[in-house]
Order: sequence, then C-alpha cells, then structure tokens
Amino acid sequence: MSAPQMSESKNYRTLVLWLLTLVYVMNFIDRQIIGILSPSIKAELGFSDGQLGLLKGFGFALLYTTVGIPIAWLADRYSRVKIVTVSLTLWSGFTALTGMAGNFLMMLAARTGVGIGEAGGSPPSHSIISDLYPKEQRASALGVYSLGIPVGIAFSYILAGMLVESLGWRGTLICLGVAGIVLAFVLVLVVKEPKRGQLEGKNIQLKPVGIGESIATLTKIPSWWAMCMGIAWVSFGGYAVANWGIDYIVRYMPEYMPGAEEGKFGWLMLMYGLIHLIGYGAGTYYGALITEKLAHKNISAYGWMPGAVLFIGVPALIAAFWVESINLHLLFITIYLIAAGFYLGPSFAAAQTLAPINMRAMSTALFFLILNLIALGGGPTYVGYASEMLTAQHGEVHALRLAITTLVVPYIISIIAFFWAAKTLPKDWKEAEARNKQMAMDSS
Repeated sequence: MSAPQMSESKNYRTLVLWLLTLVYVMNFIDRQIIGILSPSIKAELGFSDGQLGLLKGFGFALLYTTVGIPIAWLADRYSRVKIVTVSLTLWSGFTALTGMAGNFLMMLAARTGVGIGEAGGSPPSHSIISDLYPKEQRASALGVYSLGIPVGIAFSYILAGMLVESLGWRGTLICLGVAGIVLAFVLVLVVKEPKRGQLEGKNIQLKPVGIGESIATLTKIPSWWAMCMGIAWVSFGGYAVANWGIDYIVRYMPEYMPGAEEGKFGWLMLMYGLIHLIGYGAGTYYGALITEKLAHKNISAYGWMPGAVLFIGVPALIAAFWVESINLHLLFITIYLIAAGFYLGPSFAAAQTLAPINMRAMSTALFFLILNLIALGGGPTYVGYASEMLTAQHGEVHALRLAITTLVVPYIISIIAFFWAAKTLPKDWKEAEARNKQMAMDSS
C-alpha cells in the first residue's frame, strides 16, 4: 500500500495516532519523573526546594519553549515524522544522562537537554494528526493524543514505584532513556509523512510562511488568545501540583519516603498512577467527546465547558492538601484530575482549527511557548521558591501546603479566560473555516 493510500486508511491512521500518543506518553514520563524522584534526589544530593523547583520548572522549560518555535517552522516545511523521531532520541538520551549527574549544574544541563529534545515532539505530531483526521473529528483525535499526558504521568508514578527501590533514582532514569531510543526506531520504521492539508481539499500546494507572519496572524485571533490563556493558567497549577505533590506527602507522612517502610512508597506510587490513569484519563477522553458533541450545536462549548468544570475541580484540589487522611487526599485529587482533563482536547482542537492550514504546527508551538513559559516553567519554580521563603516561619510541611494553596489565583484567571473564549469563538471559528476552505481551493 502506498503512502498516500495508507494515510487514507482508517486502520493506518489509528496506528499512527496511537504511536504518536505513545511518544507523548514517553514525553510526559521523562518530563514528570524528576518531580517524583525529587525526594530521593534531595536526600542524596542535598538540593534546596528552590533548586528542585528550578530543575522541575524553568531549567527544563526555558529552552523547551523557545526552541519549539523554530522547530515548528521546520515542521511546516520538512518531514514532521523525522523531526519527531530525532527529538525523541535526543530527549531520551538526556534523560539517561540526568541519571548520571553528580551535582546541581550537571543535572540542570541534562534537564535543559531533555527540554530541547521534547520541544520537537508535540507541534509536528499535532500537525500530522490534523492531516489524518477531518476537522469534525480533530477534537476527539487530539483528545486521544492528549491521553499521553495522563497516561504518561500515571506510568511515571507506576514505574517509579516499581524501579526506584530496586534500581534507585539513577537507574530509573537510565532505563527510561534507553526505552525512548528503542521507541524512536519503531516510529521511523512505521510512520510515513502524510500530505499536508489533504483533508481540506485535493492536490493542495501550500505556500510556506515565515515565523513573523505566522505569529502576527495567530495572535490577531481573540479566541486563540483566550484558549491559550485558559490552558496556560490551569496548567500553571497542574504542573505545580504534579511536581510537588509527592514531596508534600513524604514530608507530611514520612513513612511514604522510599525505603522508610516496606511497600508504602510502591503503594503510594501505584495509587497516584491509577488515579491519574483513570481520573485524568477519563476527564481527558470524555471531556473531549462531550465537548465535541455540545460544540456541534454551539461552538462556544469549546470554551465554557473547560471553565465550568474547574468550579468543581479547584476546591477539591485545595482540600486535598488540608485533609489528614491519605485516602481523602487521593479522593480529592481524583475529583480534581477528572475536571482538569476536560480542557485538553478542546483547547488543542481550537488551536488547530483556528489556525491557517500552513500554520498548524506553528499554532501548536506558539500555544506551547506561551503555555509552558507560564505553566511548565512558572508553576513548579514558583511553588519551590514560595515554599523555601515560607519554611523559616512555618516549617517545611506547612510552607509547602501554603504555597500550593495560593494556586487558586491562577485557576481563577484560567476560568475567566475560558469564558472569554466561549464569547469570541463563534465568530472566529466561522472565519477560520471560510479562510481554510478558500486556501484549499486556491491551492488545488
């Protein structure tokens, strides 16, 4: 079967979608694992909360976000499959090197390398998926792809529980790096480059555009900005909690520290993994399906649905860090994760559909640039330094709890942004559909 025929095959496009989702799973395992291993790293290397926050936040995110723009520019011109493959190989190698670091600067350099590699993962993948699925199915397809986030986070906990007490934090990182390199070989052998814009019209030959023109075009779309701000500020809290939740538990309940009491750390990792897999996974998948169904009647649902569910999720999150029972903590975190998953599919579908056909990779990259500078860089770093500043007065446990509680502010900003998106989406969506249809006709 030829590549053009394969790209139109339902079975083939499903295989590609799940392979790219698996790459995204590895992306989040390698990104998230440092937050889970940080109690062990702190115990061995003596890092402060501020240093740990930097490793989890801006140390990874700064180049991850800025390198994403030129990589997306390349992805709108050259083979997206090759870019994803090289990126996966690069970040996996640096994940292994993180496990070999002997001091803070070495680990910071390795984490920066992981960030550079991971920058080439999502923008080309989003663009590939958008050329395999029509716009009516993009939210659900990108919802499946976005399952890489909860599944990746879940397996980072589960694998940590399985590996840390036998291999240590260093061995765990090295094993993950090797696994990613193996997956890169599979990807390059199976996935073929799809034709750009093949579902918008026939025989499309799109004119490449520069980075400046892409940014100028995208940032003039009000609902694109609103969805971007919504996802950025909800992710600010999400990344902060994901990177500091385990630190809080082992400080508040020291018996869950790796090696403290046999089986307890492994049980905690299994529970955290399952609630992310089931709770966050269900929120991500069903949130995309429900929102997509509602959007068939009213396109504003892409904005108001993610905002509405946060009214349930955010109070549950804050409560999770003030209860005394580990079981209640897990229950409230599960409620939060279900609500938090609702924004992923709708937000990324909007980023793709609102963008001109020849700017889709750039749309995702710019989305991620803003999102990750605010969220991935800011969230973990903010909580780390806030906790460090409060420790002298409140002690390590309560200081971290207070720092996490203040995350209610960015969540409020996120809710406002999603409702702003709901107001502006109908007009912008209609204009985007007309523009992309015209581009397809002009290029055929």
